[in-house]
Amino acid sequence: MDLNSLMVLYSVLIGLALGSFLNVCIYRIPLKKSIIKPPSVCPKCGKRIRFYDNIPLISYLFLRGRCRHCRGYISWEYPLVEAITGLLSLALFIRYGLSLQFLFFFLFAGTLVVISFIDLHHRIIPDVLSLPGILAGWAYSLLAGHIPWLDSLIGSIAGAGALFLVALVYQRLTGREGMGGGDIKLLGMIGAWMGWRSLPFIVLISSLTGAVIGSIFILIAGKGYRFRIPFGPFLSLGALIYLFFGLRLTSWYFRLLH
Repeated sequence: MDLNSLMVLYSVLIGLALGSFLNVCIYRIPLKKSIIKPPSVCPKCGKRIRFYDNIPLISYLFLRGRCRHCRGYISWEYPLVEAITGLLSLALFIRYGLSLQFLFFFLFAGTLVVISFIDLHHRIIPDVLSLPGILAGWAYSLLAGHIPWLDSLIGSIAGAGALFLVALVYQRLTGREGMGGGDIKLLGMIGAWMGWRSLPFIVLISSLTGAVIGSIFILIAGKGYRFRIPFGPFLSLGALIYLFFGLRLTSWYFRLLH
């Protein structure tokens, strides 16, 4: 195996390992618990999970999705988060190699994964993730220069401001809250990382996927149209699509117009 193939494999393993840690964050952050200690335990019986039962993907398959002690079912979400994070790490490494961009965007993508699953479970986006994420986006624009720092600053203000105005107008017209404060700060974070030029594309993709998937869920689950679909996962999806394909898709779109 050559060095490049070894590094590709290593990037996947790092992603899987981080995915295991992200599962801890997803479970503990909404409960305001430490993500460092105590060590991982079974959420059903409270028994400590040994290191050999906490190997990403492999342990879940070996134990057939059950706790070794109480034989209670372990959610399929745990290996899903690990697999998603492993694939994101691989995709980022293929694109950026072992570089500062890889490390920073890996942090950004991992934060989006945590935010998405917390929002799915609890309908909240913790400030402890989005607000430091805005600062990290500004810092990255200054350190790596992937976008001008002014674009990052404007992106965070425009992202948060645009959703705030939409939420305000919707609430005035309907008397109901249509966009939570967490979504507003999340788009501010995405704008800080991606720059203001990315926002129309990300909002469009997020709205389209949210409308389609949300409508399908409502029909299947038999929920009324007043049921609130969390928007954070769709904003995160839109940001990741833009990160990997945004420039190509926007160039293709403008070529169509001409």
